[in-house]
Amino acid sequence: MARGKVQMKRIENPVHRQVTFCKRRAGLLKKAKELSVLCDAEIGVLIFSAHGKHYELATKGTMQGLIDKYMKSSPAAAAGSGVGLGMADAKEEITMLKQEIETLQKGLRYIFGGGASEMNLEELLVLEKHLEIWICQIRSTKMEILFKEIQLLRNKEGILKAANQYLLDKMEENVEFTNIQAVMDNIPYPLTVQNEIFQI
Repeated sequence: MARGKVQMKRIENPVHRQVTFCKRRAGLLKKAKELSVLCDAEIGVLIFSAHGKHYELATKGTMQGLIDKYMKSSPAAAAGSGVGLGMADAKEEITMLKQEIETLQKGLRYIFGGGASEMNLEELLVLEKHLEIWICQIRSTKMEILFKEIQLLRNKEGILKAANQYLLDKMEENVEFTNIQAVMDNIPYPLTVQNEIFQI
């Protein structure tokens, strides 16, 4: 049976999205390894999930070694693609992350009453944005855990139903055997033949 064509759009269900991500990531990494082995190529793959977790594959050596090799072999391409500017971007991102961490720490102190300083509207809006992102991630993780628990409970239900059916079948066999035994017990022993010849 042929597979249906998959629509190229964001999967709305978080559980289905995570399952698709895991399957496709594994497929992509497998293809990269196969290409490296078959063609003796050096391949580097970087994948960042929606939750910020990163996965990498360097078929020969390390990812940093591959990046360094790329930077040395093609500085013009590196500058054109933005890799050369990556260091500046990385420093900028580190500064931004430090500011976000400070805002979050200040917000947590403010929420739990541990800090004497007040927060302005901009800081509260940033804190609200981060809290909304955390809530989405927490809900997504919770849905995944609940889905797994539901699957486990369904598996247990199937096992219990099978065990219940087995026990019912055994009970029916025992009832039939008991009924036969009761019929046998009602037959008078020993059997006597009523015949005048054998009477004394």
